[in-house]
Amino acid sequence: MDISPVFKHSGPKARLPRAEYCMKADLPAPELSGSSDHSEGAKLVLVVDDSRLQRKILSSSLKRWGYDVIEAESGEAALAACKERAPELILSDWMMPGMSGIEFCKAFREISGEDYSYFILLTSKSEKNDVAEGLDAGADDFLTKPVDGHELRARLTAGQRILEMQRELTLKNRVITETLDELQRLYDSLDSDLIEAKQLQQSLVRERFKSFDGGDLSLLLRSSGHVGGDLVGFFPAAEGHLGLFSIDVSGHGISSALMTARLAGYLSATALDQNIALEKTDDGYQSRPPREAIETLNELVLDEMETEHYFTMMLADIDLATGRVVAGQAGHPHPVIQRSDGEMEQDGTGGFPVGLMSGVTFSQFEMQLMPGDRLLILSDGVTECPDAQGGLLGEDGLETLLRTHQAVRGPALFEALVQSMVDMSGLTEFPDDVSGILFEFTGPSQEK
Repeated sequence: MDISPVFKHSGPKARLPRAEYCMKADLPAPELSGSSDHSEGAKLVLVVDDSRLQRKILSSSLKRWGYDVIEAESGEAALAACKERAPELILSDWMMPGMSGIEFCKAFREISGEDYSYFILLTSKSEKNDVAEGLDAGADDFLTKPVDGHELRARLTAGQRILEMQRELTLKNRVITETLDELQRLYDSLDSDLIEAKQLQQSLVRERFKSFDGGDLSLLLRSSGHVGGDLVGFFPAAEGHLGLFSIDVSGHGISSALMTARLAGYLSATALDQNIALEKTDDGYQSRPPREAIETLNELVLDEMETEHYFTMMLADIDLATGRVVAGQAGHPHPVIQRSDGEMEQDGTGGFPVGLMSGVTFSQFEMQLMPGDRLLILSDGVTECPDAQGGLLGEDGLETLLRTHQAVRGPALFEALVQSMVDMSGLTEFPDDVSGILFEFTGPSQEK
């Protein structure tokens, strides 16, 4: 038991502290200087001391200062009281029979919940080691007996400020947590929508491999994110002719993907009357000159689409009987022909992207395939794939890969190219969309 008086007294003769004297004489106690803002209601203070007299002295002053007070004569009783209602502030004697103030503080911190309580130890100890022990136990402050009333009230006021800041921080953290939870819900919903959008975009390329009388066609479409701005496809042209298109819309993500969906309607393989690359004849449909079709598409985009996007494009017509290819190029990478003997040809007119300027004219060129040759039309996501040193695959690197995989045919060639790009870059997701068309020319069958 610590029997030091609670409040200091001074003068030539030992006298009762004024607060204790007033309590015993049933006289109004003097007000101490300082103020406390209790606009949010009185704070609950727990006074823990095995001395009934010292508890009463402290409680009397605390009540006058506007606090609600509960008392406990031991650490065990104080813990029981805290379980019923957690106090905002605790004044606890250090030296008590049974559970000491230090032990009570440790036990209280273990059971305290989200709401923090400010813990002040009252003690006659003043050694640094004692102070360190109390702080390690979870105490926030110390007051050395005999306690000065002015100092006690100032420490309580400081404790209240800390509690208010802690509660404000808790509220802000709660708001942040709720906001993050809501953002996570929105992200999950958006992610689910994007997954569905990816499936819808991939469905624009309904067939990834198709055989024709004259050659085999393979298609590749791989977005850098959920959805992208690349699109490849084919459509039937005149008898014995096959139309091919490869599009790469600027940018990435949803807006680019929406534009590819719109463009897919202009190059439809099912609604041929809406396909701007075709013109109707008495016998059905045949390919328009690719340069004319691209010029038409350029004006349509500028007139009908309110967008800042533009795109590169390769549009081609293949004669399946002769291997003659007529192609229009609008800023797209050059097509690659790999001859049956492994030799490579990369050539084209380059051209201006579609959707940047009205009145632009486009050109076209011809290529000749022989049986055993294959034609590759790839987006720049392939040639601009980075390597581990920060360089790019480039056209020369692409030719090297094609020579390496010369014996690989059909969709397996695209799988081999993508795996080589993964090995080269160390990436599983490329920085740009990757798409491609592979046509392997065999010549018409001899069956009649």
